Amino acid sequence: MTLREMKSRKKELGLSNKEISKRSGVPLGTVQKIFGGVTEAPRMETIIALERVLRRDTDGYAAGSSGNGESLFVAEPVPAYNAGPSFRHVKKQGEYTLEDYYALPDDRRVELIDGVIYDMAAPSHEHQLVSGELSYQLQDFVKKNGEKCHVLTAPLDVQLDRDSRTMVQPDILVICDHDKVNSRGIFGAPDFIAEILSPATAKTDLTIKLYKYMKAGVREYWVVDPENRQIFIYQKNEESIFLVTYTFDDLVPVGIWDGRCRVDFLEIAREMAVWRNER
Repeated sequence: MTLREMKSRKKELGLSNKEISKRSGVPLGTVQKIFGGVTEAPRMETIIALERVLRRDTDGYAAGSSGNGESLFVAEPVPAYNAGPSFRHVKKQGEYTLEDYYALPDDRRVELIDGVIYDMAAPSHEHQLVSGELSYQLQDFVKKNGEKCHVLTAPLDVQLDRDSRTMVQPDILVICDHDKVNSRGIFGAPDFIAEILSPATAKTDLTIKLYKYMKAGVREYWVVDPENRQIFIYQKNEESIFLVTYTFDDLVPVGIWDGRCRVDFLEIAREMAVWRNER
């Protein structure tokens, strides 16, 4: 959930700051600053704790725990998958591995996150337009400045945690450590990931993937929201994670390159406007 959505949901539920603090475990002073507009970039852990309290029951998400006090978000069970003839029974969500992932038909796009399989809807034309323009600008910077990085786009397997329980396919990624590139995709956390938000992916991109990407060591994570013309940027340093928000009217700096690369979202907005006018 975005901060705007949280504020709206808080009002809809009629919850006081004190009640939200009690349910989420976030200090009352922090809750007051966030909903009072004093703090515009709360830490990821705070966002997750608040989202757990304010989420809609109909969103199909249930909060859980990793066992060490860290908040997790796990999708409610969806129809289980029979991964292939070598399996005698259908597994429960949370039990799937890369063996099951690779056994699925090639034409079925899914992601595997902590043993849970998530279907991926086919991207829309607008989604691809935004993804293409953003990746082009990133690639153009890399070529012109001699950066030793690769800009890659989905579909591409990323074995994020280097284990057998998670395989994701980010819309766009930047990888600067060539040792993480293998014949099947990426083994480990990319330096930069961007996901293009859609109604079908919003919850996964803003909760589950946010948590996974940051924990795995992704240095910078962009969530691009074409509908509301916003870009949410999560950056990680040695101590914490911060959120900065931009709009499609901005030149948006890329943190992994110390802001030397600035993405022109006005150009992306123009391309979107042309597409919408031609429909």
